[in-house]
Amino acid sequence: MEWNRTRRGFLGCVNSAVAGVGLAGGTRRAEAARQAVEGEDYYDKLGVTKIINAAGTYTALTGSIMPPSVQAAVARAARHPVRLQELQKAAGEYLARQLKCEGAMVTAGAASALTLGTAAAMTLGNRPAIHNIPTDVSGLKDEVIVQKGHRYEYDHAIRNCGARFVEVVTLADYEAAFTARTVMTNFFNAAEHGEISRQDWVRVAHSHGVPCMNDAAADVPPISNLWNYTQMGFDVVAFSGGKGMRGPQNAGLLLGRKDLIAAAVQNNNPNSDSVGRGMKVSKEQIVGMVAAVDWFLSQTDAAMEAEFRRRAERIAAQVKAIPTLESQVAIPNVAANAVPHLLLRYDPQRVKIRPAEVMAELRRGTPSIELNPMTGRKAGAGLPCDENTIVVGVWMLEPGEDLIVGRRLKEVLGKATGA
Repeated sequence: MEWNRTRRGFLGCVNSAVAGVGLAGGTRRAEAARQAVEGEDYYDKLGVTKIINAAGTYTALTGSIMPPSVQAAVARAARHPVRLQELQKAAGEYLARQLKCEGAMVTAGAASALTLGTAAAMTLGNRPAIHNIPTDVSGLKDEVIVQKGHRYEYDHAIRNCGARFVEVVTLADYEAAFTARTVMTNFFNAAEHGEISRQDWVRVAHSHGVPCMNDAAADVPPISNLWNYTQMGFDVVAFSGGKGMRGPQNAGLLLGRKDLIAAAVQNNNPNSDSVGRGMKVSKEQIVGMVAAVDWFLSQTDAAMEAEFRRRAERIAAQVKAIPTLESQVAIPNVAANAVPHLLLRYDPQRVKIRPAEVMAELRRGTPSIELNPMTGRKAGAGLPCDENTIVVGVWMLEPGEDLIVGRRLKEVLGKATGA
């Protein structure tokens, strides 16, 4: 009897040990299976710091995070090779229908769309010219008219084609600027300066038989902007894919006239002898951009704005006890990034830390948080901010991150008050 009890005890211990080994093995297999599905975390492997994006859709911060449906579409597209030109053509036709325009193509970002739109205008009806630009533009129209207040760092995307700018200020200047070498006009949609309206810009260009391009890279939401400008008469319009539409960061859209889009396609990869050969758009980017447009069109402006305001309010609630602190939710009064932002102001005599120092402190912390770059700067980007304003961009926050941002702001500001 004692032996049996001992034997049963021994077998029980053995079974428990085996079960433990099985459990551990099962855990390892489950983890391996999870990694096979999710992939290894190469940010951790490479020692790259993950951040909470309380800034906005900035390229330097890798833009937006693709929604699950877009991530899934990209992953599925990666499983199968296809003929690239067939995919581009089918995607362009689908996007044109969805976005109520004649033609569309997926580009390698908005800057690529500007280059390809310019190349299209310069080579329209002249296929041999595709080989010559940008180094030999003799015999080609190469002047691009632009408002002086619309000159910006993305001019380079247009100059890549060998084009040169002609600046105008007034409507009379604009009327007088057209010559036999004028190939196109360019309008920066989010410009804070410039006397000539979109409507007049289009009207005058068309009266001279010249196409006009609109750089609307960061100008959704509202969702309707995806067709507002082509329907206004702009011949080609450039959008970024990795901003408000939440597509792949290295994707964009060129929308507009069917003949100009067709010419842009000829200047793009995989055509080797072209200015766009290096602007490669993969099958994953193309499918991801189509999926992002589908996702974006399923949203509503009202629902997105309401959610962004809720995030701002949750952050503001966490810092409301900071002495002298006042909060404001503001939407930029320019076309770009026209979504609710949280502005926080306080008396620097009571809260002894400057907004720029708050930004640096949040960046150094764990988790690392990036505030909007207008923090601690004079009014700009359409926001009523100044050197004593913290600007929190809430629209790229993932669920729960608003509470983390609010908590960290409370900690940093509270420490500066001695609380």
